[in-house]
Amino acid sequence: MTPFILSGIFVYPVKSLGGISANSWPVTEKGFQHDRKWMIIDNNRQFLSQRKLPKMALIKTALTDKNLILSAPGMESLSLPLEPVDGQIINSTIWHDQCDARSVSTEADQWLGDFLKQDCRLVYQPDEAVRPVDPDYAKPADKVAFSDGFPFLIISENSLGELNHQMQLNLPMIRFRPNLVISGCRGYAEDSWREISIGAIDFRLPKPCSRCAIPTIDPETAQTGKEPLTTLNRTRKWQNSVYFGQNALHNQCGRLTVGDAVRIKSTGAKQPPI
Repeated sequence: MTPFILSGIFVYPVKSLGGISANSWPVTEKGFQHDRKWMIIDNNRQFLSQRKLPKMALIKTALTDKNLILSAPGMESLSLPLEPVDGQIINSTIWHDQCDARSVSTEADQWLGDFLKQDCRLVYQPDEAVRPVDPDYAKPADKVAFSDGFPFLIISENSLGELNHQMQLNLPMIRFRPNLVISGCRGYAEDSWREISIGAIDFRLPKPCSRCAIPTIDPETAQTGKEPLTTLNRTRKWQNSVYFGQNALHNQCGRLTVGDAVRIKSTGAKQPPI
């Protein structure tokens, strides 16, 4: 039997900006270290994303031992400390959640505002801030940074392969912004996974991921198209939403590395039930 393998790791330091592909990455109590640690908010303290500003896709992120680096076409790169020492606490909104965030710097705000042509602020989540995961799907101790709702998103390579075959396209995995990519399983096998382990870390998969328009945005050009939503509406629609990938929660901290074995510990009915 072909083993299931962790074949991809992606980290997104700033919510809705470009991600980083890694070979190995630490897992903290809130998910991958530095994943969605920062986000951009508007003057109403609401989070901003590619849904409203597709141009955010053009801002790339990089991490060093001490710095977050932002780069974008026509802009000088901006280097920011990983651990800002001060800043104003701002009660910010992600969907229905109110989250304490801390401002980063007027320099970062100006840099982002100049590129996005939008008044905005860059904020980060202090280590001591606690944002619980929706209790309908999580345990009381589960925490998350600034991702939409869960610490991890899991997609299998063959799920994207099937979708690309249906579209007669070759969209890259990064369009779907997963954290963990699995190889060796059949397409959409993850729909029925409930508990898995990757390396030494156990995961729960409580809920499928409903998709918005972000996967229609080309991360290299910020241009939008009709796919994959057109095909997902035909093949993966349930109760007025379309689904691709599975949200996941982790039981331990540690480290994940590409090549780690994936073991399926329990399965259930497909989610979504299509």
